[in-house]
Amino acid sequence: MDLKKLQPYAPLVLRYTIAALFLWFGVNQLLNPGIWVAWLPDWLTTTYFNPLSIIIFNGSFEVLFGALLALGLFTRLSALLLSIHLFGIAFTIGYNDIGIRDTALALAALAVMFYGPGKYALDKVIKKTMWGHTSLAKFLSLYERDL
Repeated sequence: MDLKKLQPYAPLVLRYTIAALFLWFGVNQLLNPGIWVAWLPDWLTTTYFNPLSIIIFNGSFEVLFGALLALGLFTRLSALLLSIHLFGIAFTIGYNDIGIRDTALALAALAVMFYGPGKYALDKVIKKTMWGHTSLAKFLSLYERDL
């Protein structure tokens, strides 16, 4: 089997994998917010906000940006926000097996941000068809520029 033929699909597999990770965790937080409260750091549970509300907000964030990442819509922005979010979680958890794993996943999300939407993404389709010369299209043009 010639693996070189599969190379063009590597960014898509990485993007879908990271998106699936955030979608799974986000949906689980929305369906069962009570079981996730134990993962909140102490400093966050002593704030004005209800811990369940924090979990629901976090789950909504992960579902929204995970879905955008899966669709390839606002890919770089979504991947960057998810990466920063996961770095924050890893930092809060600290130096242990989960913190190391989350750091690696945050770096994988950052790799998606560096690569951009790739060939199979709605960013490419929508930029060409719907938005024409609007400021949003100009933003997408800047944001898809090669690094």
